[in-house]
Amino acid sequence: MTTILGAGGPIGNELAKILAARNTPFRLVSRNPKPVAGGALFPADLADREQTVRAVAGSSVVHLLAGLKYNLGVWQELWPRIMANTIEACKRADAKLIFFDNVYMYGKVAGPMTENTPYAPVRRRERSAQRSQQP
Repeated sequence: MTTILGAGGPIGNELAKILAARNTPFRLVSRNPKPVAGGALFPADLADREQTVRAVAGSSVVHLLAGLKYNLGVWQELWPRIMANTIEACKRADAKLIFFDNVYMYGKVAGPMTENTPYAPVRRRERSAQRSQQP
């Protein structure tokens, strides 16, 4: 079973189409999941650990595609909890986690972005995220 956490957004919708075309069983998880042909719906709040664990149970692969309101306070409060819940759920299910990240921490980039592109956050939220990812 492949599970899409944060289903319903542009990336999740495209992934669901690909999984359906490949006849791969998949579960769509969000607070209010919308039907996609071939997908099983599973309503859950990823900020709640037990709901996340139940949503991931039985999965071999989990895609974390959840998005949050573009608000620093919301991200500071919810993102660490969602990430911790997802990691714990994947450990319990022995599932591989695939995380689709954003590129806010790179700021404005002239030219192609590579794995060597330096972090250069512009706004407070990106600077906050950068600090939280440093060892």
